[in-house]
Amino acid sequence: MNTASNLLRRILIYIAGLFFLAFSVSISANSGLGISPVNSLPYVMALVSGFQLGNCVIAVYCLYVVIQILLLGKDFKWFNLFQIIFSILFGYFVDFTDWIIGDFMIPTYWGRLIMLGISMLFIAVGISLYVDVDLIPMPMEGLTLACAKKLNLPFHNMKIIADCTAVALSAGISIIFLNHLDGVREGTIITALGAGKLVAIVQKVIRPAVERYCS
Repeated sequence: MNTASNLLRRILIYIAGLFFLAFSVSISANSGLGISPVNSLPYVMALVSGFQLGNCVIAVYCLYVVIQILLLGKDFKWFNLFQIIFSILFGYFVDFTDWIIGDFMIPTYWGRLIMLGISMLFIAVGISLYVDVDLIPMPMEGLTLACAKKLNLPFHNMKIIADCTAVALSAGISIIFLNHLDGVREGTIITALGAGKLVAIVQKVIRPAVERYCS
């Protein structure tokens, strides 16, 4: 297979991964149990501003790219500006999946937990798809990598710090502007602790299929 065809297939899989991630955001939002750490800040910003969640995702993710440029300076690889394009696409996906799901919510607390579990599964599938094609990181990961490089920290340690910072900012903004905590709940913690483990399981199934499709 020629290089152009291989690249196109990798981009299509990457986009499919973003679509699964967008569904996870919409499902977790409807569950009312909290958004994943990565998307907690855009979610709270949407509540505060009244703008659509997709627009806030785009704005926050683009801000992450700008911070990467400021941190890395001449070490920033300009190919990573494609993060902005994929962020815009992801933002539109979030609004589209939100339109598809509408106000759907499984009644009772256990039903909402089921929705959270489905959201985590979609996160695992989405991450497995876009990570396995090895194109570019999403903005939050790119920012984490940039911070890890500047602070000389292992990525996994910096990831914990980045997630905790995003959650703390989201909680602070929610309390200050909404006078209550919204978007950050037990589901946020469950997702932070469990999504990574699900990714490891799902990748065992998805990675061989992705490699066959791209080869």
